[in-house]
Amino acid sequence: MSTTPAPFTAADYRARMARAAHLAAQAGLAGVLVAPGPDLVHLTGYRPTATTERLTVLVLREGRDPVLVVPTLEAPDAEQAPGAAALRLRDWTDGHDPYAVTAPLLTSGGRFGVSDNTWALHLLGLQHALPASSYVSLTEALPMLRAVKDAFELERLAAAGAAADAAYEEILKVPFAGRKETEVAADLAALLLRFGHSQVDFTVVGSGPNGANPHHEAGDRTISAGDMVVLDFGGLKHGYGSDTSRTVHVGEPSPAEQHIHDVVREAQQAGFAAVLPGVACQEVDRAAREIIDEAGYGDLFIHRTGHGIGVTTHEPPYMIEGEEQPLVPGMCFSVEPGIYLPGRFGVRIEDIVTVTDDGGRRLNNTDHAMAIVS
Repeated sequence: MSTTPAPFTAADYRARMARAAHLAAQAGLAGVLVAPGPDLVHLTGYRPTATTERLTVLVLREGRDPVLVVPTLEAPDAEQAPGAAALRLRDWTDGHDPYAVTAPLLTSGGRFGVSDNTWALHLLGLQHALPASSYVSLTEALPMLRAVKDAFELERLAAAGAAADAAYEEILKVPFAGRKETEVAADLAALLLRFGHSQVDFTVVGSGPNGANPHHEAGDRTISAGDMVVLDFGGLKHGYGSDTSRTVHVGEPSPAEQHIHDVVREAQQAGFAAVLPGVACQEVDRAAREIIDEAGYGDLFIHRTGHGIGVTTHEPPYMIEGEEQPLVPGMCFSVEPGIYLPGRFGVRIEDIVTVTDDGGRRLNNTDHAMAIVS
């Protein structure tokens, strides 16, 4: 029976913020500035109801209490955040300069890591208040900040993956032929919610030639017999993401279609088999890409092999050539090679994988074989 995981505590968030401040100091940073977004959710549990032009920023510096700067009208909500007891709030009111309120918390001339989704408006305001300060993105400065999950996070990611798997098993039972992509996408979204997702982030249904666009959004094309259909879907369950892809066929596939699917299936298995602690992220990409290159379709594999996942569905680490970050137990990421034939069809197979002490573990476990749908 599915159970709801125990909520993270203020102590959990306190430990995360302390770790972030320590990692920043190790990286030679004066501190970390975190705007609303996935980093703020991870570190404090606070998700503002609306992200506006009003400055909200978490200030983390090693050896100092964490401080969350918030607009006064949003302070009551911030006080109810799961991690609020682990930090101090400093509010500011409309008509006052929020950067003047924030500046004393920083060090003039210091170099700070800034969450990637910080508004330029706010970064420029801080630069004006502290002209000697400088800033670097957290993805560049602290790429491992959210990359390694603890046991409680892995529990949530596994539950999200299992729910996405259940949705896939059910979508195979619905009719495809004669229906629009948007109708099948709506079925997928309803199934994700039915199996416990609180939020649906995407439901890609790419039929026929639309499947050759990896980020095709479900459209008004009517699915027909003989179509290959790429399904890529996910969202959040218990605050953590799911993301899986399978490619199905309406009726029996041609030998050429089956061959392409077999190549992608082999590539996905090769990428998964490359997952080992200490191995560079790029080796996962290389392993999957080698299979597709050798089959003669290298130019048609047009994206990275994988991306990290956690409180959002795309985050570091990335499985791509040039990424030398070694894999660490607790990392979670997708392994999703694909082949895309413009004007014809596409094939993608994707699982979320976590690194273990001796290899990898799939968090998606549905059949990789090409399912036949009606």
